[in-house]
Amino acid sequence: MHSESSTFRTHRAVTTCAALLAGALALSACSGSDKDKKDSGDTGGGATTSTVTLPKLNGAHLEVAAVWTGAEQANFKKVLAEFEKRTGAKVTFVPAQDPIINFLGSKIAGGQPPDVALLPQPGAIKQAVDKGWAKPLGPEAAKELAENYAQGWQDIGKVGGKQYGVYYKAANKSLIWYNAKVFENAGAKEPKTWQDLLTASRAVYDSGVTPFSVAGADGWPLTDWFENVYLSQAGPEKYDQLAQHKIKWTDPSVKQALTTLAQIWGRKDYLAGGQSGALQTEFPQSVTQTFTGGDQPKSAMVYEGDFVQVNIGETKAKVGTDAKVFPFPAVGSAAPVVSGGDAAVILKDSKAAQALATFLASPDAATIQAKLGGYLSPNKNVPVSSYPNAVQQKIAKALIASGDDFRFDMSDQAPQAFGGTPGKGEWKDLQDFLKNPKDVAGAQAKLEKDAAAAYGNGG
Repeated sequence: MHSESSTFRTHRAVTTCAALLAGALALSACSGSDKDKKDSGDTGGGATTSTVTLPKLNGAHLEVAAVWTGAEQANFKKVLAEFEKRTGAKVTFVPAQDPIINFLGSKIAGGQPPDVALLPQPGAIKQAVDKGWAKPLGPEAAKELAENYAQGWQDIGKVGGKQYGVYYKAANKSLIWYNAKVFENAGAKEPKTWQDLLTASRAVYDSGVTPFSVAGADGWPLTDWFENVYLSQAGPEKYDQLAQHKIKWTDPSVKQALTTLAQIWGRKDYLAGGQSGALQTEFPQSVTQTFTGGDQPKSAMVYEGDFVQVNIGETKAKVGTDAKVFPFPAVGSAAPVVSGGDAAVILKDSKAAQALATFLASPDAATIQAKLGGYLSPNKNVPVSSYPNAVQQKIAKALIASGDDFRFDMSDQAPQAFGGTPGKGEWKDLQDFLKNPKDVAGAQAKLEKDAAAAYGNGG
């Protein structure tokens, strides 16, 4: 399970995204434009073209639990309303609290589990299966998944070879956001490779602005930095081995990734406030200080996922003009795509629950929410044009283009004692490395010691 702040990065931050993004991009609460309305054939962003056959469910009643609030909850309810319209079923949204597994545990203990729940980590799906709560998906949902999702997205919804989860929502955590004015003044270009990133950083530095804000006060952005470099440089297979602790953190591939990271983390003048300043910078501030101060902000770039838009929304900067984004550059042969996401899991098996899982696996459901903004779907058959602006379209394109080579956030796959606890394990070890980026071997030794204790094995 997650501590508050690591949950924050996989979905909590994304939960408020729709509301703030709507403001940041001056989108209406409905479809993004008249063109969208014409395309979808109605005024609510609903899809009139039906790609999925659903049964008639008059008289059926379903409860769906998720931690979503605000605009994101309102937008998801529009998706549920479309399901009601097509089937005749009634659906009630149940607001859940973090961590959702604890929330569901109390509901189940009271004999009132929701029919379907949206779970935010692969570990949570496994827990729901191990506790005997989750029910396998039927053939109709499995067919939709096979048609609409890369194999990788199907596989992370499986436990013991059986399909339990429909990944309805994703986070793209392989993005670097930048201050467009600073880049323009410096003559810097959006980088495609790590070397290009170092070149752009140098141009920005020479123009008088510090290249990066790094949120070192929170351990989790540091794990995400590491995961992107490691996935691109070492490759997906090695990434899986390290995620499962089948190779040790003393492995040469980890040394290479930390040494690469140190090319930025080790440059005091490349980090807003230097290493010590970075260690006192929390995630929201790392974003806001990049997009305040006109063309003289505290930094030019900040790394994190699509949910950065929430924090940009707290500044006067406009996403798409003042604040732009590029995919995390390729360190090895391919650019990395590290992801998070929420999967629909059935807790009470019924014809209606299976039909809802089938609907959520279809492009029809995701396209409705895509048009409303602040949402990203791993469904490859959702038209990119459904997303209401160029920034959202770019983020969605990168996620889908990764095919099976995306990887789920590594620290979210780790035992919480190692990958999800403030002041302990990987978070603390990478903070110590940020403090002293010359000591690669020392960082590796600490990471391995903590991983071995948490995973209960020696590698």
